Amino acid sequence: MKATDTRNATINGRSIDFARNDTILEAARAAGQFIPTLCELADIHHTPGTCRMCIVEVQRPGQDKPQLLTSCDTPLEPGMVIHTRTQAVREHQRLQMELLLADHNQDCASCVRHGDCELQDTAQFVGLQTARFAHPEYFAGRCVDRTSVSIQRDMTKCIRCRRCLAVCRDVQGTDVLVFANKGVHAEIGVRDSIALKDSDCISCGQCTLVCPVGALAEKDDIEQAIDTLYDDDLFTVVQIAPATRIALGEEFNMGFGANVEGKLITALQQLGADVVLDTNFTADLVIMEEGNELLQRLKNGGTTPMFTSCSPGWVNWLEKNHPELIPNLSTVKSPQQCFGAVAKTYLAEKMNVDPKRMRVISIMPCTAKKEEAARPEFLTGGRPDVDVVLTTRECARLLKREGIWLPDLETGSYDNEWMGQYSGAAEIFGTTGGVTEAAIRTLHFAVTGDELQGIDFTPVRGYESMREAEVTLGEMGTVKVGVAHGLAAARTMIDRVLSGDADYQFIEFMGCPGGCMGGGGQPRIKKNYQTFWHERQKAIYRIDSDAKIRQSHNNPCITMIYDEFLGEPLGHKSHELLHTTYRDRKVEVKHDMKTIWDEIRS
Repeated sequence: MKATDTRNATINGRSIDFARNDTILEAARAAGQFIPTLCELADIHHTPGTCRMCIVEVQRPGQDKPQLLTSCDTPLEPGMVIHTRTQAVREHQRLQMELLLADHNQDCASCVRHGDCELQDTAQFVGLQTARFAHPEYFAGRCVDRTSVSIQRDMTKCIRCRRCLAVCRDVQGTDVLVFANKGVHAEIGVRDSIALKDSDCISCGQCTLVCPVGALAEKDDIEQAIDTLYDDDLFTVVQIAPATRIALGEEFNMGFGANVEGKLITALQQLGADVVLDTNFTADLVIMEEGNELLQRLKNGGTTPMFTSCSPGWVNWLEKNHPELIPNLSTVKSPQQCFGAVAKTYLAEKMNVDPKRMRVISIMPCTAKKEEAARPEFLTGGRPDVDVVLTTRECARLLKREGIWLPDLETGSYDNEWMGQYSGAAEIFGTTGGVTEAAIRTLHFAVTGDELQGIDFTPVRGYESMREAEVTLGEMGTVKVGVAHGLAAARTMIDRVLSGDADYQFIEFMGCPGGCMGGGGQPRIKKNYQTFWHERQKAIYRIDSDAKIRQSHNNPCITMIYDEFLGEPLGHKSHELLHTTYRDRKVEVKHDMKTIWDEIRS
């Protein structure tokens, strides 16, 4: 902990106390004094000073003239007098902004970040009225890579802030992105100079959360969703993931943790969805399948520890880094893919709809869900189980484009009795530790015939990147479980498994910090990157605690689908629709640069 200095400094005429080694920027924020930044992101970016927008005027004791210094990397000293709004400061900030814009593609109207761009906001703050030095030829040769079905790279908009490098390397540990080239040609590249789709990128989208501009963003599928919703010849089913309902409201000024589930149902119905249902229904279904799969492995000596498979970013990482551990993955599809499979069979049959006419749109907190939906393993008869995936951010843009303001809407309800109910256990799928807790609630009942006392299994809850717990399951004895979220933690956990230090029977992995709460498709947060999902997590647990049904096996819709359609968990029909296979995707680097660039440009 920093030791407090007994002396103080002055910012904009206000005397402040500060901790030893505090920067001017840190102290200014604590004092409520705003200083613009573009490269700095305090809790992940440790090499600030790149954008030069945080210039302030500093007068040191005994110094004749004030200096202009960057506040993010200048430590406070006792007796300093700091001004953030002088004419000299503002002139230098405007000049620096002009230099940033000189080689920035200013086609803002078509940019995915339009209206939510930190560069635009900062230009407005410094009062920039013209950009004198703009030269399109500076950025014309930079890479635009749209090869990935999840993430698009447009380096014509890159301002070289390096936030994405920090999150990719230090938080996720994937280290896919690198700083490439020099001078005006400098940009964020992909390691080994290959297309993003061919790299070690696992489509987690964490880089899109921290990019201040439109250089890194989710692939925009809004037009495809609109075409689907407006086509009268199609029957459109929309599914809503648990983490989206408590984050979407942030895009409509409704605050952190607001549950907008009912309003979102109404909005989607207004957009023309024929049926709106909840991914939580198939989260309950996944628990039934995955729980029984674990019991079967434990009883019959199957491969353990069994790994969860509902996080596509994590699955991508394992296939690309440790394909030898694929047998440890649960064979159960994610709730998104299970939903698509049962919608185009069970639901279509119940509603007397031709499956060929049915289209499934997902509202997901995750950019990797786009790649998951496109996997060849999830094609049935040449048609995908899920047709379009929109992130939470895309959903917000779609509603705003269509003139729908979420706070103004009435609360709607789901459309039918067959897939319209879910349990609190399904809701907590959206946060780290939730899949494990949901599984334990049902496993305990399956083995002992009694409900887990108190229902809540709090040992797996928390914020730590890795956690572990033990649960006694009747005659089966003690089962040890592990939880890891964020890929840096996943890598550490896997190293423990390979070394024999992890004696777990079940491990839950989530690709993003916080699980789906902090998914790469969620609303962007401009500060506190590593803790912003905490309030969302609290909202998830409130929904669970308020639920009338809190265990997956007690969901009457789950009982109905097994009785009427699936038969039993792990049965023939379930394996056909709800289980999958995985493949070795370890990256083999190509060095034929002409082929690489032809692929990217095409």
